Amino acid sequence: MRYITSFLIPALALMLFSSCEKVIQVDLQNVAEPRYVIEGIITDKAGANQVLVSQTKNFSDNNSFQGVSGALVTVTDNNGIVTVFAENAKGIYTAPALTGVAGRTYNLKVVVAGKTFTSVSTVQPRIRFDSLFLSEGIIQDRLLPTVRYKDPVGLGNSYQFVLFINGVQQKEFFVRDDTYTDGNVAEAKLRYEKNSDKAPDNDLKKGDLVRVDMLCIDQPVYKYFFSLNNSSLGDNNSASPANPVSNIQGGALGYFSAHTVQTKTITVP
Repeated sequence: MRYITSFLIPALALMLFSSCEKVIQVDLQNVAEPRYVIEGIITDKAGANQVLVSQTKNFSDNNSFQGVSGALVTVTDNNGIVTVFAENAKGIYTAPALTGVAGRTYNLKVVVAGKTFTSVSTVQPRIRFDSLFLSEGIIQDRLLPTVRYKDPVGLGNSYQFVLFINGVQQKEFFVRDDTYTDGNVAEAKLRYEKNSDKAPDNDLKKGDLVRVDMLCIDQPVYKYFFSLNNSSLGDNNSASPANPVSNIQGGALGYFSAHTVQTKTITVP
């Protein structure tokens, strides 16, 4: 069973969680030269697709999104259908009419300032999100959102879970593969940071609304997030960790993910 969590890009992996839930602090140094960062998402829900184009900043700077305007962003599926993404805000490109289809492969192309970046992602079959419930944490005496699903027989399935509490997306992402759960019913406790800037006491309370999105992702996307964890597991005295294994070609950081989405909610009794 493998879990990791990460911040969204461009704040790449400021804090990660390993499978044993030990907090890992990553010592990230300032970058000498800005690099492009691309976050592309295609889902099976209309209107939920977007590509973010930004540039890296020194880690001593604030973490505000530094969008890049003027990029040409297109997605071509394996049937040859080309979709052009429009820039709705600085660095944010969307295509509301595009809906991802399971089994279909999507090719992303981003052209900006004379540079071309490409990526490929395939929408994986939808694995049923069986249930969302609350259970006690193993290490801390607190209730944790817990997901359950039935992994199909055959290795290669990967999952990502995104947690919202009272409408606020938690900064952790939870990623899992089927190395130890192939063909079995799987459960995962979503351990999130107890204290945050937005909620000093983030324990679940009566009446809280918990939402979890389950994403069925492909292997390159799983490897990207998993490598965020691996890059931070070296000697604490080492220099800044290596960049994660991006599935973006052309020298940009980031990832492109085409996936299905299922959502469940629960109210804390």
